[in-house]
Amino acid sequence: MTEQPGSVYRTERDSMGERQIPADAYYGIQTLRATENFPISALKPLPTYIDACVLIKKATAIANAELGCIPENISNAIVIAADEVLGGKFRDQFVVDVYQAGAGTSHHMNVNEVLANRALEILGDEKGNYKRVNPNDHVNYGQSTNDVIPTAIRIGGLVALERSLEPALSSAIAALDNKADEFKDIVKSGRTHLQDAVPVRLGESFRAWAQILSEHVIRIERASEDLMSLGLGGSAAGTGLNTHPKYRDRVAQILSELIDQPLRPAPHMMAAMQSMAPFVSVSGALRNLAQDCVKISHDLRLMDSGPKTGFKEIQLPPVQPGSSIMPGKYNPVMAEMTSMVCFQVMGYDTAIALAAQAGQLELNVMMPLIAYNLINGIEILGNAISALTNQCIKGITAKSDRCLAYAEGSLALVTALNPHIGYLNAAAVAKESLETGKSLRQIVLERQLMSAEDLAKVLDLDKMSAMPSSNPDSL
Repeated sequence: MTEQPGSVYRTERDSMGERQIPADAYYGIQTLRATENFPISALKPLPTYIDACVLIKKATAIANAELGCIPENISNAIVIAADEVLGGKFRDQFVVDVYQAGAGTSHHMNVNEVLANRALEILGDEKGNYKRVNPNDHVNYGQSTNDVIPTAIRIGGLVALERSLEPALSSAIAALDNKADEFKDIVKSGRTHLQDAVPVRLGESFRAWAQILSEHVIRIERASEDLMSLGLGGSAAGTGLNTHPKYRDRVAQILSELIDQPLRPAPHMMAAMQSMAPFVSVSGALRNLAQDCVKISHDLRLMDSGPKTGFKEIQLPPVQPGSSIMPGKYNPVMAEMTSMVCFQVMGYDTAIALAAQAGQLELNVMMPLIAYNLINGIEILGNAISALTNQCIKGITAKSDRCLAYAEGSLALVTALNPHIGYLNAAAVAKESLETGKSLRQIVLERQLMSAEDLAKVLDLDKMSAMPSSNPDSL
């Protein structure tokens, strides 16, 4: 096939016949068939997923040329084309719906065709002249959808974690620690079961959230280690058919250099291609993080509730008007958004778990769903945490008077009296305070249960809310 100057279409052929392709399109006949077969969601491949696939094609082109499997000039053209895509060009040419042919063959061929046609142009030839640069025989030499796509999910996941989620968590932890220092002397009422509890420090609430996120960083890092073991080189079924004996080690080394990660060939290619366990593990870690992020978001909303009829212990920064009918209303929109994103990530995790168990024999055909849900989950969660940090957490201020009033008025202060007047006496004092409105102090003194001096020491809010030392030398 040749493209005629000035023509609107070019003719391409595959094993099923001929089709007319727009002359300016870099994708080819197999991509065209996929767009016709799968007009499902209008969702296109994620940029990070495209990057991952193109990085694989760049690495394989380099390795295959070094090993004498494809001509060096064709390899160089493929590498240049890959670098152009990685630099942001031709992104509109990746057009296959997320919900597509099993295993991801449609998207995979979309990548092969775009790189082949751009390589042809780089070599001074016409798009579609696959006798010179072929999507299957050159761009895809020694590869199969069955080993490329699970590798792309691994690469995409690692890149998304590094670019999006890891820096977002780092920034959030630092911001929460800063607020912990800022609010370290502010005493507030604790609450358990949404009922009054013993006093705590506002700063320690923020410190606890920082610690929670820090522990999630460790869990995600552990889960992501399995993403570094690659099945690339297994080709169609894990046997390495049509690959050079040195190919899988060399391509893993090149990919390691390209993304600056310690990648390695899997110990068993067939196992790496069949099992989706690494993706389930990372997704589970994301779900776990999302659940705690929902909890933190809800806590922020409760503590900011009001301004007249809620807790209003803190003030979240107003970022936009909150009502189309109620003037002067501001809502905790950043926390609300974060919860919605977290619910979506949890849904993605359920879909990934179902898809992971749906493989049969040598292949899991549900990989396109896993690829989209895992990478998108990482990125939207990272984006949400980043937005929450910058638009909300960093600007939080404390309502210290409101916090102190709640702490002093909490019936749970009676807990500190237990060792001195006994549980039953303390319960009676709390009941009378609730029924009469008298303060705990007043009732204890009226009943002559403690001296005023001792009572003042026991009901010292600063001491009651102080965190115990974790230094064993202080014991």
